[in-house]
Amino acid sequence: MANVSPRPLIIIAGVGNGSGVGGATAHLFAKEGYRVALIARKAEEMAPLVAELIASGGEAAAFAVGAYTHAAVTALFPTILTHAWPTPAPSALRVAVYNVGFVVRKPFLRVSPANLAGVVDANVHGVFAFARAAVEAFRANALDARGKRGTLVFTGATGSTRGGEITSAFSAGKFALRALSQSLAKEFGKENIHVAHVVIDGPVMTDWAMNNFGDISKDWKENLDVRVDPKGVAMAYLYLVGQDRSAWTWEMDMRPAHEKW
Repeated sequence: MANVSPRPLIIIAGVGNGSGVGGATAHLFAKEGYRVALIARKAEEMAPLVAELIASGGEAAAFAVGAYTHAAVTALFPTILTHAWPTPAPSALRVAVYNVGFVVRKPFLRVSPANLAGVVDANVHGVFAFARAAVEAFRANALDARGKRGTLVFTGATGSTRGGEITSAFSAGKFALRALSQSLAKEFGKENIHVAHVVIDGPVMTDWAMNNFGDISKDWKENLDVRVDPKGVAMAYLYLVGQDRSAWTWEMDMRPAHEKW
């Protein structure tokens, strides 16, 4: 065992049912040889994705977290990092993606305490715990061929950089997430830990989006010019992970070709 090279591990939080960015990222990194640990609120929703990854020759496991509280996320990490994988090689956490969303689209006077609690858990308490655990794991790694110990990626949104009439709660959370990512990039870059924030400026093609925003355009499902394909975002995440330490990106923003911005 001591002579076996550790297999790279990616942890993706915020997978849902696997139809969005989290699922696309899992598929792409599994093809690149990563072990994939998936985190979502409901274990049963992740089961089909795990089965798909294993059937395609990958190694994947699902870990449910009832809520993205600091305590729950903190308690989950040791379970993930000590998980017994099918092959005997040890794991080394090399990539962590925080893709958790808590969407609140309401006028300010209709935002409830429960709405705020969900926003704060997803964008402050949970992400602080996730980032801390990831950074601590990265610090134990040797430098890889690109001169980094690990890559921590945060999924942002249009609301990360500007508020709207019905996004007071959502944008407040995303602003906080963006600020955290920038602070961590400055603090841990000098330890060769790459932190990146990705602004997705446009509607992402997911099952949830189709159920809630599918009437935006009659051809919304087929037209890549008007919405974001999760596979495209996953490719961007892989690009960030592959960046040499002499040219790191902190913030990347992306949008479909016909998005107004």
